Amino acid sequence: MAMVSPMGCLHTLSGVPHSLHYHLSFLNYISPVFSLSRDANYDQRRDLKQMHWHKTSAMLKHRPRVHSIPSVGCTPWKYSKLIRSHSLICKCQWTDSNSGLSVDSGTEPEISLNGTTGQPTVEESEALLKLKNGNEDLASNGMHMQSEANTEKVQKISSKSIEDEAWDILRDSIAYYCNNPIGTIAANDPSCPSMLNYDQVFIRDFVPSGIAFLLKGEFDIVRNFILHTLQLQSWEKTMDSYSPGQGLMPASFKVRTVPLDGDDSATEEILDPDFGEAAIGRVAPVDSGLWWIILLRAYGKCSGDLSVQERVDVQTGIKMILKLCLADGFDMFPTLLVTDGSCMIDRRMGIHGHPLEIQSLFYSALLCAREMLTPEDASADLIRALNNRLIALSFHIREYYWIDLRKLNEIYRYTTEEYSYDAVNKFNIYPDQIPPWLARWMPNKGGYLIGNLQPAHMDFRFFSLGNLWSIVSSLATVDQSHAILDLIEAKWADLVADMPFKICYPALEGQEWRIVTGSDPKNTPWSYHNGGSWPTLLWQLTVACIKMNRPEIAENAVRIAERRISKDKWPEYYDTKRARFIGKQARLFQTWSIAGFLVSKLLLSNPSAVRILVNEEDVDLVNAFSCMISSNPRRKRGRTAVEKRFIV
Repeated sequence: MAMVSPMGCLHTLSGVPHSLHYHLSFLNYISPVFSLSRDANYDQRRDLKQMHWHKTSAMLKHRPRVHSIPSVGCTPWKYSKLIRSHSLICKCQWTDSNSGLSVDSGTEPEISLNGTTGQPTVEESEALLKLKNGNEDLASNGMHMQSEANTEKVQKISSKSIEDEAWDILRDSIAYYCNNPIGTIAANDPSCPSMLNYDQVFIRDFVPSGIAFLLKGEFDIVRNFILHTLQLQSWEKTMDSYSPGQGLMPASFKVRTVPLDGDDSATEEILDPDFGEAAIGRVAPVDSGLWWIILLRAYGKCSGDLSVQERVDVQTGIKMILKLCLADGFDMFPTLLVTDGSCMIDRRMGIHGHPLEIQSLFYSALLCAREMLTPEDASADLIRALNNRLIALSFHIREYYWIDLRKLNEIYRYTTEEYSYDAVNKFNIYPDQIPPWLARWMPNKGGYLIGNLQPAHMDFRFFSLGNLWSIVSSLATVDQSHAILDLIEAKWADLVADMPFKICYPALEGQEWRIVTGSDPKNTPWSYHNGGSWPTLLWQLTVACIKMNRPEIAENAVRIAERRISKDKWPEYYDTKRARFIGKQARLFQTWSIAGFLVSKLLLSNPSAVRILVNEEDVDLVNAFSCMISSNPRRKRGRTAVEKRFIV
């Protein structure tokens, strides 16, 4: 059995082996059908910090591999099967005897204590072993330190090691197109036999990865992602001979290698997008274009490179997305009308209609687009429509989606069947719709924006992303934003518990679950989108908390995540009411779980960087909102309605 020498460098954290330490026999899983010679510029593109990983034998360098996404500097993504970083080999010297740790045996290597070279001394290794065994007497190991001081040192260095490990895995997930980084795949889980579409680059999933790279000063991958996904916007997209409107951005794309036309001996790389025609449920991604605009603005503000957003093709892409979202239809409300599963919650969960998540992203994208659009006569009508929509949308959400104890009591006393312009109960909400759990759950201090609003229907569930991004985008007022964070603090045991952050609360159960989800076996109660806990939501929580000058909330959440997320191998989501279990179908090494953690750490260390993401409340919108409240005599309680084409 091959063993690691005392001078070996096993970079691991809390029992999670680094990608470099997969046994060489991992290569045996590779199908001989695929082969690929190494890129001639491989070592030149390699980061200097990682070049020593590739000083291996010529045999290993030229072994065929089936790797959909290489690590940084590897050859482009060309294959359908994903094997996590098996081409990266640590430059350890393999011997027949050492401390007894073996990659082949599956024994988990120890944590490096020095935090620099990754080569712990014998004394440090012994200290950590004694800490693990609960032995506080460290005097005998020659370090002559108190147990408490060593524990603090281990925790500090472990935190640093978690970030290093996260960056390594994030870089291993990078996708390449024509030798250029173009995004990150959704998950890089070597233990999963079927990747489905987790080996694709998702627009919404890449956003936290893109923010992490921006905050690190690595702008090229984000720029490439923005421009290449823009090219996909104009692709023909049909399902059963029907095409959606122009401007739709894909949910995801994959880099494929296909034979060159007219020459079977040559190949070329293409981007293969999915606009929902291959997705489970065949749902078009409404949020993709909104996230694209938000990331485009973040790129310009972080890099200082405004030339990208000023390009003619980029300006055209922004306008196409806006025209698609602002198109006239049958709907009477300023909110976007969408089908179920058209956003992060991409399965049937009863969010069809006007879900808060879409509205908060829509509002943020409108503000970002208005900031980036170049002034010209051709854009005048579009900007006018954009401003009108912003005013109506902000009023509608703040007035009708908001709920706290006072508003809940008001709904409890509603009169129904009102037919008049000055009706108080405009949407004919029946008081019996108030669920029993809400009366018990609503704190005395705090409130939130409900999940959905339609005629005779209010979805009282707390949806985390929608509420958090309402704070980030200033869709919620300052008072409402603080109240949302107050509720999160008051209901910490429900929304955070053992792993942040609940995607929604509470879960659908029993007959309600069977009716609303169609008995979806993946969305069982307190799992996946039905009350599961998603670590990626850490970064939205962090941005919201920093914006409201309450970073301690995010710091507490990150501290909880650090205890186990690396040990659990960066799962996609967690199950059970308190997030005790890794999700039953969760992918490990989920990219946006990793990126969300990194963005949180980067922002907490540099809070001023949130400026690239937040939208400050617009003075003109505030004035217009005040006029709407005070000037219209047709509505009771002094509120007003927009004198446009929307009912607010």
